[in-house]
Amino acid sequence: MSGTDSSRTDDIIELEQLLAKYAVTMTRGDIDGVISVFTPDGTYSAFGEVYPLDRFPQLVEAAPKGLFLTGTPWIDLDGDRATGTQPLCFIDHTQQDQRIGYYEDTYVRTDDGWRLQTRAMTFIRRNGEHNSGRPHAISFNGQ
Repeated sequence: MSGTDSSRTDDIIELEQLLAKYAVTMTRGDIDGVISVFTPDGTYSAFGEVYPLDRFPQLVEAAPKGLFLTGTPWIDLDGDRATGTQPLCFIDHTQQDQRIGYYEDTYVRTDDGWRLQTRAMTFIRRNGEHNSGRPHAISFNGQ
């Protein structure tokens, strides 16, 4: 394997571990852990909204609790930036209801390693429709 192939493999493994940390910390309700996988200007998109990091504690608190089961991501590396798609099956802990979909991501290499810069959720509905959810599904104290 050439040095370039080895570096690419190292980057893919680091990104996969970053995404595993996201899934595990979401499953555990560890807000600080979730925030740590993002760049300081990172955002999460769903429900017709884009949420900055300072809204993550409220967003994670409002999210249903359960298992975030993610699949192997498809990642396209381009130097110190990358994009990717990762499948998700979320299982609610109370009724074992499932939500399925995928994340569309952008990543950037920082001094602390790879981080998510943006993460956008797309839900796959029973009727086969793919969408980001009902706008304003999350309320932030009337805001």
